[in-house]
Amino acid sequence: MTAMPTRDRIDPGKNDARPLRRPEWIKVRAPSGENYERVHNLMRAKALHTVCEEAMCPNLGECWGSGTATFLMLGDVCTRSCVFCDIKHGRPKTLDWLEPERVAQSVRDMELKHAVITSVNRDERRDGGAPIFAAVIRRIRELRPGCSVEVLIPDFKGSLEALKIVMDARPEILNHNVETVPRLFKQIQPQDNYEWAAATLSNAKKLDPEVLTKSGIMVGLGETIEEVKAVMRDQRSWGVDILTIGQYLQPSKKHYPIDRYYNLEEFDGLRTYGQEIGFSWVEAAPLVRSSYHAADQVRALSIVHRKLYRDREKM
Repeated sequence: MTAMPTRDRIDPGKNDARPLRRPEWIKVRAPSGENYERVHNLMRAKALHTVCEEAMCPNLGECWGSGTATFLMLGDVCTRSCVFCDIKHGRPKTLDWLEPERVAQSVRDMELKHAVITSVNRDERRDGGAPIFAAVIRRIRELRPGCSVEVLIPDFKGSLEALKIVMDARPEILNHNVETVPRLFKQIQPQDNYEWAAATLSNAKKLDPEVLTKSGIMVGLGETIEEVKAVMRDQRSWGVDILTIGQYLQPSKKHYPIDRYYNLEEFDGLRTYGQEIGFSWVEAAPLVRSSYHAADQVRALSIVHRKLYRDREKM
């Protein structure tokens, strides 16, 4: 078994502890190349944000190099202050209602077959910005027919009304990340609520039983393997089809420290466990993030998923 770097448990409020040495199995590709420059220039020209940049995603070089990106909407300032996240937080500007048009134009110009749309939290709004999600889904369908759409949404504080606004636009994949285990929830994401995540994912299935639902977990924050498996079982009970599990990487010394690095055998074990308990697709590896291989997932599962649902209704 591959050895894993560990250290004594530390006070999460103290970030001056000696950082863990990154293991050899975590290698991040530096962004470069013609396609990367094309996507970068397009984002700047359209005055758009991507979660790839704002959250310092380790797969930025790979994804942009292949001509794909995850669009960040509702501005670039979040109303929540999760201690793992590098997106700015504070008081955001007013919503830009022309943003969906610019995103849809970019999807068309990039000739995408699968578009991933996410956002910051906008808790100052009762609807959480849900109408923006609905608008961009519908506009992408108009400008880029045949392009599937995945939305990685906030929890909208568990609001069924806000969620319904998004679901009525019929995204192919509805994604909401749980991020961590219940014991660490308030420590890692103090303004979030595990019950809101449960409501978001389970209600999405109730509103549209044919939608593919998806969620993600970070590991290395101080949770145990058994706690991770318990969350996985919860997600399956909520009807989640697709699961992503990746290693937490500390963006800076100001962010929550890494408790430990999971080794490759542990990721393989979690992937196998997820398949055993019924997930249709599990991505589990150190650099996996929520939109990693997203296009592959929708191509492989959407038609199969809908056929299985229709067959069950006939029984």
